[in-house]
Amino acid sequence: MDWSDHAIWWPNRNKWLDKTRWTLDQYNVNADTVIHFTPMHKTLRIQLPDLRYVDCTVDFSVKTFNASVVMSKDLGLRHPEELSLCKPLDPEHLRQNYQEVMMRRRPPPPTKEGNTGDRLDTNTFVSHTGTLNSKSPHATLRTPTKGQHSPQGTLNGNGNYSPYSNGHTYVSGRPQTPQGPTLDEMSLAMSPPATPEAKTTLLKPKSLEQRARMNVGWLDSSLSIMEQGVREFDTLCLRYKYYSFYDLNSKYDSNRINQIYEQARWQILNEEVDCTEEEMMLFAALQLQVAMQANVPQPNNDDDDGDDVDEELKKLQMSLEGGTGGGGWGDVTEDPSIADYLQYFKPTKVQCCCHKRPKRFTLKSYKRLYFVCKNLYLLAYKNADSSRSGGDLLFSVHLKGCEVTPAINLTANKFELKLEVPSAEGMTEMYLKFNSDQQYAEWLAACRLAAKGKTLADSSFDAEVNSIKAFLSMQSPASAPAINPNTVEIVAEDYVAPRFARKIKSKLRQKILESHANVKDLNLLEAKMNFVRAWQSLPEYGVSLFVVRFHGEKKDELLGVGSNRVMRMSLQNGEHIKTWRYSTMKAWNVNWETRHMMIQFEDDKNVIFQCLSADCKVIHEFIGGYIFLSMRSKESNQQLNQELFHKLTGGWV
Repeated sequence: MDWSDHAIWWPNRNKWLDKTRWTLDQYNVNADTVIHFTPMHKTLRIQLPDLRYVDCTVDFSVKTFNASVVMSKDLGLRHPEELSLCKPLDPEHLRQNYQEVMMRRRPPPPTKEGNTGDRLDTNTFVSHTGTLNSKSPHATLRTPTKGQHSPQGTLNGNGNYSPYSNGHTYVSGRPQTPQGPTLDEMSLAMSPPATPEAKTTLLKPKSLEQRARMNVGWLDSSLSIMEQGVREFDTLCLRYKYYSFYDLNSKYDSNRINQIYEQARWQILNEEVDCTEEEMMLFAALQLQVAMQANVPQPNNDDDDGDDVDEELKKLQMSLEGGTGGGGWGDVTEDPSIADYLQYFKPTKVQCCCHKRPKRFTLKSYKRLYFVCKNLYLLAYKNADSSRSGGDLLFSVHLKGCEVTPAINLTANKFELKLEVPSAEGMTEMYLKFNSDQQYAEWLAACRLAAKGKTLADSSFDAEVNSIKAFLSMQSPASAPAINPNTVEIVAEDYVAPRFARKIKSKLRQKILESHANVKDLNLLEAKMNFVRAWQSLPEYGVSLFVVRFHGEKKDELLGVGSNRVMRMSLQNGEHIKTWRYSTMKAWNVNWETRHMMIQFEDDKNVIFQCLSADCKVIHEFIGGYIFLSMRSKESNQQLNQELFHKLTGGWV
């Protein structure tokens, strides 16, 4: 027998004896110490983002991040650094704050042969003489006296070993409903309908606090899977942890696009992310188009090499020209800008976590001013003549680092924008109202770029404007459906979140089909990509929440961690109190004794807080992970620097 995949596990100390040059004496292993000689590769039941289950053989002895990277690559998912493993949660985990999640182990259902369905647990070794205990140290799995296990794969029904199976093999706790074809027959680019068993694992948070508690399940990327209470045949979830999707390419990423689409879809259906009714109808319409295109032959992307060259040449041309800059380059000696009369409103009170803000579409007391957006600043004048003649400037707003939140209602023809600008007192709110979708698209694009520190000279300005206009056109319902409503079966729970299904139950089918008329010409990948883009445009997209208590405060608050910023938020309504950009961050540290985290910024201000809804290491990893992802380059030969990832996310012990 080949023992090369075996290593020594010390259950009482919860660690691998992986320093092969050390003697057992150096590890303080005594004569009465119980240690296990066990395979490093073990079988895990993995739930993918599309909720299907696969059996994967995973290395339990390496760091979780490294194991996740190998698994994702084997599944054909590019940029595996965006994914991670998490423990499945129960509704109980949403009711109160937990620091960690214990693995749940349910009794396996009986099989056709009448036995209990237990599988070979490779964590214990049973001799034929019976001198060694055959019980699992965790009293959850029993070791049969017969059967074989391959450290390199799972044993499927025909006796061949394969690293993955789709759910038809003999597994404890296996869903009793079929999971569809094998991965070879149906790749991850297409997802079978979620089984009833898979749907029962979904959680539906009812508040921001419950959303924050959902982040307790993430595994520590710098520890091995075995060290975190996970044992062979347990179930883990593979999810996109970091909402920073790099180089999504329909030619190479059909698997990845589908899994991102499915994760986004279930987030919206479970109300993990909030959206308006118009946005919900667009999501439903795109889901309907995906379902209709699933059985239709799709265009072949293999012949698009010429298109790739043309696209790269176009990008090069745009970068050299510097973009059109909205208002055109009329005078190359001047920085590009946009200017127009806009409706402006600013609440009279400074933002604070206890102040009740005006409602989204009931803002009053708008003033008409002439605004200019130029060089990351928003300049306000009484009229256009004052701007041109260099007259009195009413006020200016530095847009870099601000929060930009769209607030539109297409049915009422209202186009509004909320800006939250960092100030000494916190985040100061102001609202802008626009006359048309064209004006709205240009100013929203300008504010979004300025928030990232980019001027209107950036080559991405025109693309951002066109993307916003395309999104608005998809949201506008058509006058009549493009297909006969009687020919389509629409199950409400499969297309819209429960609160919308209750609210517009009688008109739901008609509204979805009217929205579908705008997306009926999209092919499968285009429909999924548009769904992902619409998801990314939501105000709450990509913000991972945590319940924290800041140093010196007596009440709990929310900490939101995004791809480029950290936000202090109100626990009651999610309003922003303060935003800190990663670009102003000097260091982030954890006091492992008190479990407090400190973030240092350029102005020498330290932000100290304690995480209540998860281990502080989870927040540490999110921040370090996003900074790591921001360092990726467009070089085709770049390698994943796992050592750098662990430096940024691991902290010190």
